[in-house]
Amino acid sequence: MYIVGGTVRTMAGADIPDGCIHVKDGKIKEVGRRDEICVQPAADEQVLEVKGSLVMPGIIEAHCHMGITEEKKGMEGDDCNEAVEPVTPWLRAVDAVNTMDAAFDDAVRAGITSAMIGPGSSNVVGGQFAFIKTKGRRIDDLIVKAPAAMKVAFGENPKVNYSGQGKSPSTRMAIAGLLREELSRAVEYAGRKKEAQEKGEYFQQDFRLECWLPVLERRIPIKAHVHRADDIFTAIRIAKEFNLRMTLDHCSEGHLIAEELAAEGYPAIVGPDLASRSKIEVQNMAFKTVGVLNGAGVMTAVTTDHPVSLIASLPLCAGLAVKAGLPMDEGFRAITIYAAKICGVDERVGSLEVGKDADIAIFNGNPMEIFTETLYTIIDGEIVYSRGQKLPAGQ
Repeated sequence: MYIVGGTVRTMAGADIPDGCIHVKDGKIKEVGRRDEICVQPAADEQVLEVKGSLVMPGIIEAHCHMGITEEKKGMEGDDCNEAVEPVTPWLRAVDAVNTMDAAFDDAVRAGITSAMIGPGSSNVVGGQFAFIKTKGRRIDDLIVKAPAAMKVAFGENPKVNYSGQGKSPSTRMAIAGLLREELSRAVEYAGRKKEAQEKGEYFQQDFRLECWLPVLERRIPIKAHVHRADDIFTAIRIAKEFNLRMTLDHCSEGHLIAEELAAEGYPAIVGPDLASRSKIEVQNMAFKTVGVLNGAGVMTAVTTDHPVSLIASLPLCAGLAVKAGLPMDEGFRAITIYAAKICGVDERVGSLEVGKDADIAIFNGNPMEIFTETLYTIIDGEIVYSRGQKLPAGQ
């Protein structure tokens, strides 16, 4: 397939006017000007003419609970928090995400082609996130990376959940203490396993601790639910103690400590700012946070935290961050290449480059503006949404 005629925003260099993308076998084969690439396409090649449109990488949601907290289903469709035990690292989002949740359809219609999905923040350790594509019936076929991160949470949510049950943690001290205890146990387990392997001895795997090895080996980050400045600093303290990679998710008071965060070097996923300040710890939440952090040098993505804000509002949330001071180009990056880098999948998605997945969103304008419409959404080289055409029944 050749996509021709639009302005191609690659996120990997300058925009290409009257551009062309050659897609083959689900991957991007060529990117350039129409007159350089689409000269004489083969007779069996589809040519998608999109003159006057904006062609960009598929939009990426870096933190949400789509399909694990389903819309329209109440308790029966809510599998987000196993809120009876504060430390549950062995839980996997892939076992609970329902890809037939209506939110997936909304995501595709908004040009969102992939998302980081996982457990909520009721537990100190909630379980494992997965990065998946947004179109398909069977989640096993949609996985880009799983596990992709380990969810941990600080602040009000674990406190409220477990103090209400009359057990620990009921303080921020206990949250940090439980996380350190679990990580110390995981480090000891990793040491015993390595020693046994070096000696050629049998080692009995512990299912509840084995899941920490990708974290301790820095192959995936901890995904830290943090709003308040003090919780952000506690998360950093623990990450440094155990030499862990980490993303700072929500980071609602990040603009108050932007220089400190830039010096520490951890990326932030900011939002959901299109929501009410419903808790004490989000009293300083503001759309300006993204721009302040970005200006200080923190790599920053934007999130809806769906269903807190609806998934389809993601590009509009980026637009509101631009309105509050984030540079326009950085707004585009915050929902494409920065999100991909933060989620650890930028070798496959986030920019329009040769060899990457052909995940492409095509709009009749800037998607961060309210009246812009999605013309096409393409995932793995297949058109999964076209304006004016109905999706298959059940999707």
